[in-house]
Amino acid sequence: MWIRRFIQLQLGLCLYGAAAALMVRANLGLDPWNVFHQGLSLRTGMSLGTASILMGVVVMLAWIPLRQKPGLGTLFNIFVIGLSMDAALAVLPQVEGLPLRLGLMTAGVVLTAMGGAAYIGAGMGTGPRDGLMIGFNQRLGLSIRVSRMLIEVSVLAGGWLLGGSVGLGTIVFAVGIGPLIQIFLPWFQALGRTERRVAQV
Repeated sequence: MWIRRFIQLQLGLCLYGAAAALMVRANLGLDPWNVFHQGLSLRTGMSLGTASILMGVVVMLAWIPLRQKPGLGTLFNIFVIGLSMDAALAVLPQVEGLPLRLGLMTAGVVLTAMGGAAYIGAGMGTGPRDGLMIGFNQRLGLSIRVSRMLIEVSVLAGGWLLGGSVGLGTIVFAVGIGPLIQIFLPWFQALGRTERRVAQV
């Protein structure tokens, strides 16, 4: 069971990073955190994946005063997403034409949700950014909704000021990611339940 969950975690994280690369190539706007990562990348010259890894480490350090404890999945989340993002960007060509860009954007949002549901469903620890949200909820008394909104509005504004891409994709991601994860998550949770039933036979 642990091996299956670990494989699911890795595949989910790789898919999440590759989906982010699709949204970059669509050039129609990124999700709030990647707007910030892209802005940081533009200002420093580091790759987008490296910027993601760096911010993941910084955010996880912010867990310390919030008394959050990382899991194995947290550590892999930081590195695998960034590395897979850079790997996908290295092989994905630039695209032209609005229909193709819209297709990449849509695929990016859907696959982000699928990848997110896979690594969440693996149950091996939250990502650093989700852990920050949970920490605000548990230690500061803010609701999950308010915590998420404050964090994402802050990084979106910061990323935009740094030159990150904000556009239609940002809006589609904000509106669609929650419902899509809600659709995909039972699939991956059901895999675990089926495996437990088989083990008990």
